[in-house]
Amino acid sequence: MPAHPPLAADDTRYRFTLLRAGTFKLEGGSMFGLIPRSVWSRSVAADDKGRITVAHNCLLLDRVGDGPGPRRVLLEAGSGDKLDAKMQDIFALEKNTAGHNAGRPRAIHDCLADFGIAPESIDAVVVSHLHFDHAGGLTRLAHPGQTPDWPCPPNDDGGGGSSQSGGCVLTFPNARVHVQTREWSDALANRSVMTKTYYPDHLHPVARRLVLTDSPRPFPTGYSPGRDELPATGVDLRMTPIAPGLFVFLVPGHTWGQQAALFREPDAPGKTGRTIVFCPDVMPTAAHLGAAYSLAYDVEPYTSMISRTWLLHEAAERGWILHLDHEPAAPLYRVLRKGRWFELVPEPA
Repeated sequence: MPAHPPLAADDTRYRFTLLRAGTFKLEGGSMFGLIPRSVWSRSVAADDKGRITVAHNCLLLDRVGDGPGPRRVLLEAGSGDKLDAKMQDIFALEKNTAGHNAGRPRAIHDCLADFGIAPESIDAVVVSHLHFDHAGGLTRLAHPGQTPDWPCPPNDDGGGGSSQSGGCVLTFPNARVHVQTREWSDALANRSVMTKTYYPDHLHPVARRLVLTDSPRPFPTGYSPGRDELPATGVDLRMTPIAPGLFVFLVPGHTWGQQAALFREPDAPGKTGRTIVFCPDVMPTAAHLGAAYSLAYDVEPYTSMISRTWLLHEAAERGWILHLDHEPAAPLYRVLRKGRWFELVPEPA
């Protein structure tokens, strides 16, 4: 495989910190689509309601060295703290146990506070797609007396994800938000197999902070690839730089505009910096390695399978380290060939 041309031209590197923005639970059957429970339950435990535990895994990137562009970038924002009591119970959102937010859902701003990092210091946020469990944390509940950026109408009125009074504000007031143009269009139109996943209270407040990207698609629109077919255009040519040393590329299927993000770590003595790819819901956990392990939440499960196949192929060929967005255990994995398919090998942070 040839070297990645943009990386050769731009050697900007990032140190990363894993931010665990709380666990939550999703219905196991929906998370594994057509795979029967008798199969997926061998590796993933379900509770008495049939739900499995997943995580909001976010990455904080700190750029190494000087130069133009954002210095501190956040990948993913989690669900945030705005969901009402009914939704919190449905998804069993992890709660804060101490501090002034005790009893509230653990959110990305709580994670940053644990590291002494002010949300105002975030220069850019990259979200893989705009479902609430990835982008809900772009806004948070307003503090008493704080002027809201959005009123947060009650959930029953269809206006947002919260029935809390006081409205919401931008969590990262100085950050630009990077998303694919197709994803933004679908979010506004609520083109999803789920009725409540794109909420106005995490979309409209960030509209003026958006940076929209149109990355090339892996396959031409309207074309139906074979099960094992790889894109004719190399992934190098389908990556879009959104900041020095930081690239996004489309991995459609879960949504049409879902994107992955790629960056490189700095070199260390005797060690070459790794290439990290933030892997969204094309493969949300290590248990979703199988070719047919697409989600019932996917807008196109077959497309998800195709995307997962070529993504694993690229990762194995190029030595990428995948960071899985919902893996509740250690989320970093190296991909190796194993016969006609692949295996995931845990990678230390």
